Amino acid sequence: MKKDIEIPKSEGVYIAIVLEYNTEFEFDDWNAYLINDLDTDLEMVFVVTEGYDTERRTSKMRHAMPVIPKKSYAKIELMMEDVFALNNKFSVSYFAESKLYDKKYIFRKNTINKNALRDIPHMELKGILMK
Repeated sequence: MKKDIEIPKSEGVYIAIVLEYNTEFEFDDWNAYLINDLDTDLEMVFVVTEGYDTERRTSKMRHAMPVIPKKSYAKIELMMEDVFALNNKFSVSYFAESKLYDKKYIFRKNTINKNALRDIPHMELKGILMK
């Protein structure tokens, strides 16, 4: 029966859009990170990203990470400032403690900006965090 299916709630896994200095190009870059704040490793992590609004849509980008250790983070992708005028969706699926989790994180258009920067857990950087 459908009522017997347990759908676990994803908690302790976040997406952060971080502004960090690129020493190679001597420029500030915006990067997306997946943060694992759990006391267990994430396995078989799959992230699909896309930007959209009512008139435009970016290509979907797919990223796979075999393991993200507990209380750590992993870089997903470099983000161009042009997509900040769009809604940016991150669909994240992963296994933890033999259960499959799935969650969507949406950064609404124009919410990624320097005025919204805050301290990011487990990173010594500032960015925008979505829980």
